[in-house]
Amino acid sequence: MNWDTVQIMVYGESLNDMEVISVNEQLKVLNVHSADNASYLFVDIFIPEFLRSGDYKLKFYKEGVEQEFLFPILDREISAARYQGFSNADVVYLIFADRFCDGNSDNNNIGDSLDQFTSADLDGRKGGDIDGIISKLDYLKELGVSAVWITPMLTNNMWMSYHGYAATDLYKIDQRFGSNELYKKLVEEAHKLGLKIILDHVSNHIGINHHWVKNLPLKNWFNGSPENFIPASHDKMAFLDIHGDSIIVKMNQQGWFTNYMPDLNQRNPFLKKYLIQNTLWWIEYAGIDGIREDTYPYNDQKYLAEWAEAIFSEYPNFNIVGEIWQGIPSVISGYQSNSPVRKIDFDSNLPSVTDFALSDAIRDYLSGAKSIYKVYETVAQDIVYSDPDNLLVFFDNHDVDRAMLVANGNIDKYKTALNIVLFSRGIPSIFYGTELGIKGGTKHGELRQPFPGGFVGDERNAFTKDGRTDIENDIYNYLHELLKLRIDYPVLAKGKLRHIYPSENVYMLLKFLDNEIAMCLINSREEDISFNSSQIKAYLPEAKILFNPKSNEEFNLEFDDQIKIKRMTSEIFIIRK
Repeated sequence: MNWDTVQIMVYGESLNDMEVISVNEQLKVLNVHSADNASYLFVDIFIPEFLRSGDYKLKFYKEGVEQEFLFPILDREISAARYQGFSNADVVYLIFADRFCDGNSDNNNIGDSLDQFTSADLDGRKGGDIDGIISKLDYLKELGVSAVWITPMLTNNMWMSYHGYAATDLYKIDQRFGSNELYKKLVEEAHKLGLKIILDHVSNHIGINHHWVKNLPLKNWFNGSPENFIPASHDKMAFLDIHGDSIIVKMNQQGWFTNYMPDLNQRNPFLKKYLIQNTLWWIEYAGIDGIREDTYPYNDQKYLAEWAEAIFSEYPNFNIVGEIWQGIPSVISGYQSNSPVRKIDFDSNLPSVTDFALSDAIRDYLSGAKSIYKVYETVAQDIVYSDPDNLLVFFDNHDVDRAMLVANGNIDKYKTALNIVLFSRGIPSIFYGTELGIKGGTKHGELRQPFPGGFVGDERNAFTKDGRTDIENDIYNYLHELLKLRIDYPVLAKGKLRHIYPSENVYMLLKFLDNEIAMCLINSREEDISFNSSQIKAYLPEAKILFNPKSNEEFNLEFDDQIKIKRMTSEIFIIRK
């Protein structure tokens, strides 16, 4: 690996002024760093490229006392199925780990947990786990998605721990989800089915119950302390604002997200190295394909740039999407690599960013606050992005009200929004239960409700056709068909987008890939329309035949003057010259 010098953190007692040597001359101890706290020691070790796998002995000396430890070197697993990345050819399925499926009820309660399993509390643990996800991989494959983003599953020995975003051990899967070995098995089983796995990663903070909090390795390991910290400003524009104040930038990047999530000081060189190595270890160990980086603007941006650079130097096909929860395209763009609006002397090295701007526009359409023109207007600002095709596109996720709730149950609008998510530019992402039209509620515990059929005692199993309601089957079948079209016609997924101003609330999306052309016509009006073939010829003079792959109908643009589209529906056509 390019990262051939690792820094290990040693934890114990009276470790200051310790001498460390390697018994094997090939494995070299380069430096030993005493910490502010004698409970910690940092040791730099060089690992030659062709060092054989096995257990290598390290000896620790102090004041005549010697202690020996084994340092394991593992064989690298080389496979085309590992570290694949994800792109606009994929559709991402977001699983909230605790709320998807309980495949092993024996791990629902563990002895030292501060947060117990409960079926009543909205914010309590419900029992979803890795075994449950593995058991539903065939379901996901059949649905038609190709990548699975799972919310964090590291050990979270916290109250309200079900969300997973306050880790108390960065190297261990929470026992209530499974184990490190089971997580690796999940990735392997997913890869066998052609599914990719995206790790939800948090560099910004840990949970207050992490052992570091009571026993800091170095005085400046955190930004502040539990007794004395600044709250995050939540001003994601500050880092890009040419008129902004450095104090606001500091508050955003060094402030605590909450009082129970200590903010990590990524400017500390030892912590920075620890976090980078931890990420590389998970990628190498599990063979994951991508990362979704949580709370991206709240991190030290120079650290994240180095972190991403280290990842891509090892795994060039990998992809990382940063969560930029901001609805202004130029602000979102500022965090993407090679951004045209970013400072010339700085590159984030971040290929993908979350498109909250388009998400907001779609949700405004769903709620009735705006027309479909808002969607067009948002996409029309793509000039600010270095790579619009690498935007993560969605209409809801685990942090905001579900799209069906926003649409007030309007299934027609919901289906229209699905077309926008799946056939605009970028990488589509759908939240678990989208295929059922789950409505949820306004509270986090409600919008993250358990998937029906994934848990002991459920009255029905919505993973099956017979267990779904008629409405759920209608939505499932509709989404399944759209996903199948993306697979059957790559132009719908990977084609370059051209869109046409939505005159009278009719929006035309065109996709171009090599010699293939596809069109999505969205009628967001309350009445049926007849679309004149001359309108299509005006934009595509070479077009002769429109083929509707859903209905198998063909329209000859030389003879068929009118193409009818029902109210509040969308139609997809393959253009034939």
